Amino acid sequence: MDQRPGGGPRRERGLLPWGPARVRGGSMEPTLAPGDLLWVRWGAPVRPGQVVVARFVDGTLAVKRAVEPRPTRTGDPGWWLLSDAPEVGVDSRHRGPVAAPDVLGVARARLWPRPRRLRTAPRSPDGPTTR
Repeated sequence: MDQRPGGGPRRERGLLPWGPARVRGGSMEPTLAPGDLLWVRWGAPVRPGQVVVARFVDGTLAVKRAVEPRPTRTGDPGWWLLSDAPEVGVDSRHRGPVAAPDVLGVARARLWPRPRRLRTAPRSPDGPTTR
């Protein structure tokens, strides 16, 4: 995932709450493909099923799907984030829950190459398949 030119996400820089993010890698296929340009609401409240931009503990920015709220190892509020293509990339199955403040924004739309609104994925009646 690329940051905006000139620095980190807009929320952290105190600027407008909307901005672009670019998808890198195939972990969100078929929903999103490498190179897709997203329109992100930085600092938006997160709901299960939404596509989010998050920062892993090592500083890596990633586009993932928020599955459910789940406490971190320290007991702080966090989110369980998964790839849409579970065989590709790294997500909470590998790194654990992401602290709530590190879920930086919610992707609302794909701007390019085929503009469309991103919808919240329905939750499985059995809940998440991985704990």
